[in-house]
Amino acid sequence: MTTWFTSDLHFGHKNILKHCNRPFESVEQMDAVLITNWNARVRPTDDIWCLGDFCWKSPERYGARLKGRKHLIVGNHDGVSVQTWDGWTSVQHYAELKLDDRKLVLFHYPIAEWNGFYRDTIHLYGHVHGNRPFTGSSCDVGVDCWNFSPTSLTEILGVIGGKL
Repeated sequence: MTTWFTSDLHFGHKNILKHCNRPFESVEQMDAVLITNWNARVRPTDDIWCLGDFCWKSPERYGARLKGRKHLIVGNHDGVSVQTWDGWTSVQHYAELKLDDRKLVLFHYPIAEWNGFYRDTIHLYGHVHGNRPFTGSSCDVGVDCWNFSPTSLTEILGVIGGKL
């Protein structure tokens, strides 16, 4: 089983194409690519953490087509219908995990310091669509930073550095 991370998919959100200069001709094309890329990586038994802004509306329209055990960290565009969709394994505003002997703090927004900041804990976030630099201890897991695909802890460590 692999654990994956992603954020800011914005399924069904037409304006995200221009706001983030996404390279798609239409929201339908973007949605299709995001679904294809997700399912190319994620297996049905994998855990995947979406760190917010999953979709504009109708989460069942997208979520039912995506593999994996889906966890939501609530983002600013995740309304009641997204938060209460019954396809989530868990829904929360903040989470702390231990994965491969690494402590992780998951939150939709980048924060200056977090629990374990001085003890090698990595902060994963979304919201900023690649507009903040990665550091040695935090990383934007949004699709705009990862070729419109979920990413793994191994890949994250390869970018921010395996040693903290």
